[in-house]
Amino acid sequence: MTDLTDVPALEPLDEQWQRALAIVAHPDDLEFGAAAAVARWTGQGKQIAYCLVTSGEAGIDGMPPERARTVREAEQRESAALVGVDTVEFLGLPDGILEYGVPLRRELAGVVRRHRPEIVLTTNFRETWDGAYALNQADHIATGRAVLDAVRDAGNRWVFPEQLVDGVQPWNGVRQVWAAASPLAAHGVDVTDTFEKGVASLRAHDAYLTGLGDGSFDAEEFLEGLNRPVGTRLGVRYGAAFEVFRFDLW
Repeated sequence: MTDLTDVPALEPLDEQWQRALAIVAHPDDLEFGAAAAVARWTGQGKQIAYCLVTSGEAGIDGMPPERARTVREAEQRESAALVGVDTVEFLGLPDGILEYGVPLRRELAGVVRRHRPEIVLTTNFRETWDGAYALNQADHIATGRAVLDAVRDAGNRWVFPEQLVDGVQPWNGVRQVWAAASPLAAHGVDVTDTFEKGVASLRAHDAYLTGLGDGSFDAEEFLEGLNRPVGTRLGVRYGAAFEVFRFDLW
């Protein structure tokens, strides 16, 4: 990871909102950097829903996909509950081979129209995690790019008009999209008080974490290494960093 202590201070995120929707590619994506922030916001009484584009069924080498799908969906629901989120939906698209394009935009625009959020959360979709060498994963990149376009699509009644039935209406109320752990993050939020909830939320992905490397992955150590440098940029103990994309300028 980049040494964030040598880069400029982060600007605090605008927390004057009530409804958010988190859209990510896989179970565990939010927990690698954003779950402690989610816990902060649900603790403030904000409403946050999770949408998982896949079920992460291709993510455990020693477990067949159909079994992994069931396990990882259950782990994600438990993980979400630990940070105050009780709405978790899975789109069921194929893990590992997501493609950016109109079909994915259509799926995500429909989700945005149903949930009508003010803020949309996702994870880093830049080519790398550190702005240099640590390559990002293809599903993250495809999902994040599609999220940005889907937010625009959701507000245009002439784009995917077949979705506008049974009371569903266009939604142009998304003010900003926040991408967690982006190497271009210029904003952040203090997660000192909810850091342990973020750790517990990541640990809930036990089957997935057990399959990482030699099985010695330490969730607390990992998140401390991520959140402490961000906290330094905010002037607090622990922080979560986000790249902000604004839709409230138009």
